[in-house]
Amino acid sequence: MNRYFIIHKPFNMLSQFIGGVEGGRLIGELDYDFPEGIHAVGRLDNHSEGLLILTTNKKVTRLLFQGEQPHGRTYLVKVKNVVTPERLEQLRTGVSIQIAGGATYKTTPCKVEIVQKPANLTDRTIELREDIPHTWLLITLTEGKFHQVRKMVAAVHHRCQRLIRVSIEGLELGDLPPGGVLEIAEAEFFEKLKISNWN
Repeated sequence: MNRYFIIHKPFNMLSQFIGGVEGGRLIGELDYDFPEGIHAVGRLDNHSEGLLILTTNKKVTRLLFQGEQPHGRTYLVKVKNVVTPERLEQLRTGVSIQIAGGATYKTTPCKVEIVQKPANLTDRTIELREDIPHTWLLITLTEGKFHQVRKMVAAVHHRCQRLIRVSIEGLELGDLPPGGVLEIAEAEFFEKLKISNWN
């Protein structure tokens, strides 16, 4: 019987159970008794936070990221300085970023909007000062190149100060606190991810 979880990956934690070259805290250090054979589906880098899927089902990565149907991933992003309407439109229509091997890649059109800082957002221990000009963006992608969101905002001359994945399709982070773990029933898990051929 496979099991399915979402966690709220905290800042400065690796998306893995076994140590890597980066060092740092690991998912297995969370206060939860995870089952044997569990692994993360997709990754969030050390400095990113938010929704991460864990499962014992080895098919999930292929079903979610290698199928014909693209799946939306939404990120709450704090960037330095005020984002102008022109730069917002650039992000929406596609910007050029460097990908593996040094090649240039133009990102596909995506949803981007300026939002207020969510009231329920937990501040980090060292939060950048709120009085310094900044913008909160909500960005929904259907692709996931390495560090894509960070590279996209850098391409329009904004530095990413905080990056939180808040949803993958219908799976939402909601009010799950940093370090929190939520187990999800199999049928609900696949329904929320809009994957129908999982049996």
